[in-house]
Amino acid sequence: MINRSVIRVFPRRTKATPDDDRAFVGLPPLPGLRPAPETVNAIHISVTFTWDLPRARRLREEWKAAYPQIPVLLGGPANPWPSPGEFTPGLYLKPGYTITSRGCPNRCPFCLVPKREGKWQALPIRDGWDVLDNNLLAGPPDHVCAVLDMLGRQPHPARFTGGLEARRVTPELARRIAALRLDVAYTAYDRPGQKRAVERAVSLLLDAGGWAPGQARRKIACYVLAGYEGDTEREASGRFEWIMGLGATPFPMFYCPPGERKDPVQEALKRHLRRWMRPSSVWAKQPAEDPCHV
Repeated sequence: MINRSVIRVFPRRTKATPDDDRAFVGLPPLPGLRPAPETVNAIHISVTFTWDLPRARRLREEWKAAYPQIPVLLGGPANPWPSPGEFTPGLYLKPGYTITSRGCPNRCPFCLVPKREGKWQALPIRDGWDVLDNNLLAGPPDHVCAVLDMLGRQPHPARFTGGLEARRVTPELARRIAALRLDVAYTAYDRPGQKRAVERAVSLLLDAGGWAPGQARRKIACYVLAGYEGDTEREASGRFEWIMGLGATPFPMFYCPPGERKDPVQEALKRHLRRWMRPSSVWAKQPAEDPCHV
């Protein structure tokens, strides 16, 4: 249960932002519309994106002014401190989202997770149907199996939004995931060296599911990193098209250096690749003779 004595504040609203009466986006409400000070023990400002840190620091001052006797703490994934601890459903994410582990053993040069959260460590498994772990499959088999068992008990179809590391997908794991009431499972294609692993993972998941092509591409998706140094529109488009050729749906993930929101090179690439940011419209334009088109 959420501690109602804690106000949570977010610099921006996303589809994962809690919407209960103790969660706020932006500035404090007018005095008559905010929780009474005697009911509040702490205020937590949660920041997901590094480019929101300047706004979050300003919000901290505004909330301090609104509640001068109450501690206002700044945290969240964008902050190296305080380190993330156990996951509480509904606290910083809407109910339904869950995180069953922290960290990642990989040392990808573009990723901040190992620096912020360290190597992989298990958390208590809390109920939810959208798994946001940075690298669920890096954990021991008993933890992964326990998460899959938990997903099988949920009232909603399972989502692996955090992604499944392609090289760790096995035939048995693919069968277990496909046996779930699956909404979508994501993998990731971040580097050219991952191509064979991505192809194998997508193939295993599609074969295990046995879905028709039109259904399969909604079940299996792949984050595709774009906009890193040396990347081009042609090369990025080629990667997106290759994922479609496998029968999965590509989702562009545009690289952004830490602390920046609008890198000029990245923004130019985004403009050229905007059509790929709406996969449904891309699939709709496939010719009828395309084997992936239904």
